[in-house]
Amino acid sequence: MTGQPTGDDFEIGLAALGASPRDQGVLVMIVCRPEVGDRYEMKDAELDMIDGLIGDSWKERGSSRTGDGQAHPDMQIAIMNSRIIHLLARERSRWSLAGDQLFIDLDLRHENLPPGQRIAIGTAILEITDIPHHGCDKFRERFGSAAIRFVNSKEGRGVRRRGLYARVIKGGSIHEGDVVSKVDSLDPM
Repeated sequence: MTGQPTGDDFEIGLAALGASPRDQGVLVMIVCRPEVGDRYEMKDAELDMIDGLIGDSWKERGSSRTGDGQAHPDMQIAIMNSRIIHLLARERSRWSLAGDQLFIDLDLRHENLPPGQRIAIGTAILEITDIPHHGCDKFRERFGSAAIRFVNSKEGRGVRRRGLYARVIKGGSIHEGDVVSKVDSLDPM
């Protein structure tokens, strides 16, 4: 792609990248956001049931979606598909601009990861929540109008191109390159 990409460019690029695995994928990138606007890539991290990604400012940022302005527990971890961000950002060094903490190569569609579905990464277990994750004005500024239309279109929302939210239900260590696998939600933790 040259110049400003269009929706057609994204559709063609997505087809060329192929589909992400449905049951077992990989953790491609971990991003910590210690302060608003500050991001750095990590090779290893700890996930905690109370604090989320250790070192990340999720808890301090709060949320307009809670009555008291406290951090929303169902928005603890923001996850985006690595193939989608690769397509939108063009360069890996720009992935963190999306604002998500985890980039994984796994099928994020509702049919594959409905709310309540659990995924294991390293020694941690996360549970997919029902809070929608949509592109915002900052996302548009960083990746362009075509990108926001691509992720927020009816089809884009249906397949979660912008990603999803999860909460940590079992803390543990995660590492770039870890297998990400669906867990039977009836399995004991």
